[in-house]
Amino acid sequence: MFQGKTLRLMPLDDGFVELCFDRTDESVNKLDQLAIDELRQAVAALMSQAAGVRGLLVSSAKDSFIVGADIFEFTALFERAEGEIEAQVRDQGAVIAALSQLPFPAVAAINGTALGGGFEVALACDHRVLAERVTVGLPEVTLGVVPAYGGSTRLPRIAGSTVALQWVSTGAPHKADAALAAGAVDELVGSEVLRAAALNWLRGAVDGCHDWRARRTALAGPTALDLVALEQARAAAARTSHHFPAAAAFVQFLADTAGWPAHAALQEEARVFTRLCKTEAAHSLVRLFVNDQFLKKKAKSYVKQARMVRQAAVLGAGIMGGGIACTSAVRGVPVLMKDIGQAALDIGMNEADKLLAKQMASGRLQPEQARQVRASICPQLDFSGFDAADIVVEAIVENLAVKKRVLAEVESLVRDDAIIASNTSSLSIEEMACGLRRPHNFVGMHFFNPVPQMPLVEVIRGPQTLPVAAATAAGYAVAMGKTPIVVQDCPGFLVNRVLTPYLLAFLRLVRDGADFQQVDRVMETFGWPMGPAYLSDVVGMDTLMHVLHVIAGGYGSRMQAGFPLAVELLVEKGRLGQKSGAGFYRYENDAKGRPKKLPDEASMALVSALQPDGPKHFSDTDIVDRMMLPMVLEAARCLDEAVVDSAIEVDMGLVLGLGFPRDLGGVLHWADRVGLQEILRRCERYKAISPLYEPAQAFVQRADAGKGFHNASR
Repeated sequence: MFQGKTLRLMPLDDGFVELCFDRTDESVNKLDQLAIDELRQAVAALMSQAAGVRGLLVSSAKDSFIVGADIFEFTALFERAEGEIEAQVRDQGAVIAALSQLPFPAVAAINGTALGGGFEVALACDHRVLAERVTVGLPEVTLGVVPAYGGSTRLPRIAGSTVALQWVSTGAPHKADAALAAGAVDELVGSEVLRAAALNWLRGAVDGCHDWRARRTALAGPTALDLVALEQARAAAARTSHHFPAAAAFVQFLADTAGWPAHAALQEEARVFTRLCKTEAAHSLVRLFVNDQFLKKKAKSYVKQARMVRQAAVLGAGIMGGGIACTSAVRGVPVLMKDIGQAALDIGMNEADKLLAKQMASGRLQPEQARQVRASICPQLDFSGFDAADIVVEAIVENLAVKKRVLAEVESLVRDDAIIASNTSSLSIEEMACGLRRPHNFVGMHFFNPVPQMPLVEVIRGPQTLPVAAATAAGYAVAMGKTPIVVQDCPGFLVNRVLTPYLLAFLRLVRDGADFQQVDRVMETFGWPMGPAYLSDVVGMDTLMHVLHVIAGGYGSRMQAGFPLAVELLVEKGRLGQKSGAGFYRYENDAKGRPKKLPDEASMALVSALQPDGPKHFSDTDIVDRMMLPMVLEAARCLDEAVVDSAIEVDMGLVLGLGFPRDLGGVLHWADRVGLQEILRRCERYKAISPLYEPAQAFVQRADAGKGFHNASR
């Protein structure tokens, strides 16, 4: 009947037809422009033969149903004029609407993941049969937009406004049983009987057992609006609408259109989608999706080059070592965890136990699985078994002399081909390798704390590190469920190097009279998860001071403060941040035992003593510029000095490692959006304050050539 590159129409028995999505030469189905065009042709073919068709089965020949739209097409779409975007979206939505209006019943047999546009295809059918253990959902708000192929209109009419508000405004995926309970699907069956169940419903519909026509009529009208759920969703969306407007836009869309006929709501759906396409958040979130796919592709290349890691070892227990060991063991790589004292081993195993308990509480692990994972972590006071380790991760005290001594000892006990990695946030990989006989097998492996939650691992190549060693460390990070970014050795590597001028800029602002609480408020409003003063307290003032001295010391006068640092004074007074109960703020535990941040007059008095000209008011714009410009310039230096391979890795390193605001897409993406000439103009205002605002010549040349960071790297 019809055969395309993404789908086909096939006649079945009893006058039924199957529309099977089966994308040629790819492992998944996606709803890109090609698939939409072929669906248009398939629907036309069905209409031309409607007299001989009694019902339609919509299925997939892949392990998934349809994973969603092709997000790579969004980047070009978003650059078009609003009128062109709306016309295209309306045209594409009309194809899905035509599927929903065929003159015979249609059933979707959802055998695997159905997200976004894929689930919207299923919503256009009269009945949805879902296989067990399948995930469905409408995640469009996570890309800064709303469902625009009918999902925003059809889901509230199928499952009710309360379900639609929760599903669409959060974008969360839902398991099969939850989807059934919500009314988003109609049947839940075993995968082995999915097709039979779908065809059985189709026969019942044709025989008059299911009044699919009456249901269609009802779904074409308005939907009841749960006003309590609406206001709750409105309040929740308002908390993030400044940075992520899509959720609030959907809530307003539903409030406006619930009483409308579906065809009118579908038109408004396209308009809302179009408006959101032009927001900073949509551009940035789509950029992050594209960047993430780039990193996944690169990670696969590392895995192909890597040596197999069947046995790992962690040297140094404690919270960090326990987190690394548990994360490895959970993902199937057994670990030896060695320390010099039983107390440290106990801390490491207690950390592993807490992490396993959380996984069991969330349902990600069953008790027997947790016991097996724990049994695969071997705490020990000696080096027995290290000769079988494929990789050893050293996670001891951040002291260069101690690390060099311990690394040399470990090297004498492991196989010649074993990889040794130092978990360090700032110490020189080249310097640590000086005492090793096999520096080519030595890398840095910077895990971020807390290890189980933070997705990024920086893999640091020293001057003598072989590509296979770096690839093996990166492959091990992938096996642990992490995202590796391979960087070259330099003070601070990538993430902490770029963070250092940001923090120095903050300390300079405080010295110049700024209220650190205002700086925190402004930067949190800008989008950071916490302001720089609060971040300093969380990291620990002593740790921060050590890192600042090590990194800033590696870049000469450019990062020399030239004035007393507030963090040094706070350390001197024993105010180390959360861990001591006071830093810039003071801390009290709440009812759940979590530290609660409170203002502290004592710290304000201490900080004011470092302000030679007294307190001074700064505008929010000044604060943002003084904080962000040094970060942009240092990130650009990292790219131009080949610390990393691409602007994508710079941006994703800061997003994944620091929590850079996702709605801004990364520091270099933000610079591209602001404009490099505008960045230079703003820097000119602050050059007299500090060398932190002096751009490198490469930055100036890039700006003068009219280039951005991402358009130059693609």
